[in-house]
Parts: sequence; structure tokens; C-alpha cells
Amino acid sequence: MFDFFKKNKTDDPLDAKSLREVMLQMIKEELQQLDGGEGTHLKKMQLFVNAGAEELFVYETALYSAAPEKLKEEIQRIADNFALDLPADWQLEVLYVDELPAGVIRSKEIKLGLLLKNTPQAVAAQTGTTAMLKVITGKAEQEQYVLKPGTNRINIGRESSVQGADGSYRINNIAFLAEELDSNKYISRQHAHLEWDKEQLCFKLYADEGGVPPGNKTKIRTASDDSTHKLNSTQIGYILKEGDQIILADVAVIEFTTRWKGV
Repeated sequence: MFDFFKKNKTDDPLDAKSLREVMLQMIKEELQQLDGGEGTHLKKMQLFVNAGAEELFVYETALYSAAPEKLKEEIQRIADNFALDLPADWQLEVLYVDELPAGVIRSKEIKLGLLLKNTPQAVAAQTGTTAMLKVITGKAEQEQYVLKPGTNRINIGRESSVQGADGSYRINNIAFLAEELDSNKYISRQHAHLEWDKEQLCFKLYADEGGVPPGNKTKIRTASDDSTHKLNSTQIGYILKEGDQIILADVAVIEFTTRWKGV
């Protein structure tokens, strides 16, 4: 494995076998988290590849593009080793893209992103698990906010009630008050919001007009690899995962967690 990483750094040709090992290790680490029966809710696994033309053949070879069932069999063996009861009809999809979409789990070593989608039955499993946003830095009306699957849009911004140019009011469910902390003034009144995605069964973060460039920024620091992603569009939502941190204008940090119970 060490030799493979060293090859990448010296720009030597990629090796399909070593590349496959890195990819399977990444999948293994994610599947390990599907304990407690969560594996039964897996509907689809999507692999996103954003390799350039010069590397495409190696990635196609590593992912068994000519015989996709072989890759699924290897992934199934990993699941079996961890006694994860994946449903018999779970799907594997490999997509070649120009850019990895927001919200995917990104590999540090290769040009690959991973996304796991749950079955509708997972809603029942998630009902007892309450998500929460914890204010790490910055001063909001509350230190923590409870989120439940299926909840309505959750606005984030400065001040709890904001009047728009058209006279309408926006209610910020998670409100940062400028008078409580001077740095809060850098957070937009219409900074971001969360939505529950009924199909993917997850919370997504969207930047609003005040939270995209050239104004105040909205970023995500991912818990999986500590990388940082900017939200540059109001149309593309970011799938929040356990431990992800939402950064508002570089002055406030909110942590997302699903491993807190008590509601």
C-alpha cells in the first residue's frame, strides 16, 4: 500500500490492483459503521470517479467495468465478513463524472467519491435517533438544536426575524444575535438552511444568498477526512454526516451529530 501512495506522489503510472485495494479499503471503513442492523437499510452504493482521460482506463480496470458484478461480489464479501445483512437487492452504481458532487465521501488517495443510500424502511429506524446541531463557536439563542427526520426547512442566520426587500419575513430557527457577540455581525441574516431529503433520508445543508460568494461564506469541515468544502451555489445541497462541522463566515462553527439520544 505504501508503494502505491509513493507512486502517486512521483507521478508514476497508476496500478489498477493497488488502486482497487485503496477503493475497497475505503468501502470497508464505511461499511464497518453500518452496525446494529443498519446494513439492512442499504438501498444503493454509488461510486463517483473523476479521473482524467489519461487515467480513465486504469480506473475502469480497477472497478471491473467489463464485469461489474465482480466488484459487487467483492463488496458483498466485505459485508459478509462484518456480518452486515445487506438486502439481497442492494444496488451498485459506478458513475464517471467531471467533478465529485457535494456530499460524497471523498478518498484522500484516489479520484473517487462514495455515497450510500438507504431504503425507505430506514425512516422507521431513524425515528428514534435524533440529530442535533451543537454550537461550538459563536453565540446563538441556544447551545444546541434538536432535529427530527421529516422536519420542515430550518433557517440559519443572524437575528431571529428578518424582513426581506419584498416586505416578507424570514424566521431563522437557528439565530445568531449580533449584540451577544461582535463577530456574529459577519454572519448573514439569510446565511443557510437545512432540509430533510425524503428520498436519501438525510439532512442536507444549503447556502442561501447571504452565504455564497462574494458575500459571507458557508463551509463544511468533514469529519471523515478533515477536509473543507465551500458551498458556492444555493441550488446544491450538501449531505451532512456524523461529526461534520458547518462554518459560517469563518466566525461560527456548528457541529452535526446523529449519535445523541434523549428526545
